[in-house]
Amino acid sequence: MRATTVRTVPDLLDWRTAVHPDRVAVEVHGVATLTFAEWSAGARSVAAALSARGLRPGDRVGLLFGARDWTSFAVAYCGVLRAGGVAVPLSDRLAAGQLGYALTHCAATAVVHGDSTPAPAVPAATPVYGCGELLAEVPTAPAVTMPRPTDLAQILYTSGTTGRPKGVAASHANLTAGAPNHPRRLALGHSEKFLHAFAIGTNAGQTMLLNALTAKATALTLPRFTPARFARLIEAPGTGTLFVVPSIAHELLDSGALEGRHTGGVHLIGSTAAPLAPAVAARLAATFPTATIVNYYTSTEAAPAQTTMVYDPSRRDSVGRPLGGRLMVADADGTPLPPGSTGEVWLRAPHPRSYYRDDAANRATFRDGWVRMGDIGRVDADGYLYLTDRHQDVIKTGAFKVSTLEVEAALHEHPLVAQAAVVGVPHPVLGSAVAAAVVPRPHADPDGLSLPALRGFLADRLADYQLPARLLLLDQLPRNEGGKVLKRQLTDLFDD
Repeated sequence: MRATTVRTVPDLLDWRTAVHPDRVAVEVHGVATLTFAEWSAGARSVAAALSARGLRPGDRVGLLFGARDWTSFAVAYCGVLRAGGVAVPLSDRLAAGQLGYALTHCAATAVVHGDSTPAPAVPAATPVYGCGELLAEVPTAPAVTMPRPTDLAQILYTSGTTGRPKGVAASHANLTAGAPNHPRRLALGHSEKFLHAFAIGTNAGQTMLLNALTAKATALTLPRFTPARFARLIEAPGTGTLFVVPSIAHELLDSGALEGRHTGGVHLIGSTAAPLAPAVAARLAATFPTATIVNYYTSTEAAPAQTTMVYDPSRRDSVGRPLGGRLMVADADGTPLPPGSTGEVWLRAPHPRSYYRDDAANRATFRDGWVRMGDIGRVDADGYLYLTDRHQDVIKTGAFKVSTLEVEAALHEHPLVAQAAVVGVPHPVLGSAVAAAVVPRPHADPDGLSLPALRGFLADRLADYQLPARLLLLDQLPRNEGGKVLKRQLTDLFDD
């Protein structure tokens, strides 16, 4: 198979099955394992069962699975695609209204759920099938029609941090872009297993599923995340790679679960979904001295285009250079700006994605293969990207613009701060004021995190107009399934 070959996801599964039929592709610790041969056979059974029930090419199928059912989710996902359908991965933690909205928006023709997930309440007349039910059925349908690389493969609903979730549609060609074509070129060759705890229904979770198809290592996850469980698996033989989001990194480092554990077997730690604060990256590097710490910057809309940054103290604030696509900083009209200029960040990938059934949003976000990231940043002369802030998160206070990312990075340097998020709140004179929400480290003295004390600590790190004017101490930050902080909820907390 040549490097220029464009494949479908079922093509990729067939190839891995032919090369490594007995290798474990996915493992849910203590629950189940899935070899490539089992994955392929299960997908064929699901495809045949759905086709017998009337699934037509292009029909959307909601997939409602929890963390215990990662192996059956993988089977159902590839089964839907093999039947020519479009997979719509959904978290089992969605509220009924959220689930109903997604299924109605994409006009799902059926829902498949995991055996550990109760049959959900869905829009009227939408059939619901258990994955085990489909697998147990004796195939009676004729051979299904395989999809083409340009066909729609999946719709992922975005986190909704700034409004109603949007369905991001990806073709097979988008999902398989950059996939290896030779057994010696499989990813993560330094590991026997890569460990993650990402939720099904998120872009990070889907990346792990595709990694299971393209990596030498087995995808290892756990039925429920706790720092202690995750730390035990870090120490397990063969765990050479970890994938985290910043919130998981915070919990691991602050929980004490890593104390006394051997971390020398970990060679790569990848962080995604949100910027990794430099102070947290430094702590990861100190805790895992044999590991390379990599921050990945992308979005559900832009994937697989991304920038990657290997932790480098000399470029501590950069999110790296482009990998698997192209990078541009542009003005409001989309005209590229020279290095050093601040503007809107755009990424471009082969076979770009789009919003499903949302032409207005497509016009605002996608342009000639480029994706507007919604972030403000600059690129230096060496091609490294530095983010200023999310476009909607920049705080305009008086005559100044304040980057919440910069303030959050400074807050994470405080020895008593475990997690921090910054938002703008209304101010009668300045328009907006800087407000910080902080989660203290365990056993931290609250007096050490009073507003005057915190401002004093930050005085040598930030300009006076960047210093928080309001402070909220919380037990935890509100986050979505992907680990991103829900800043609109934080603003409401300050209002209260």
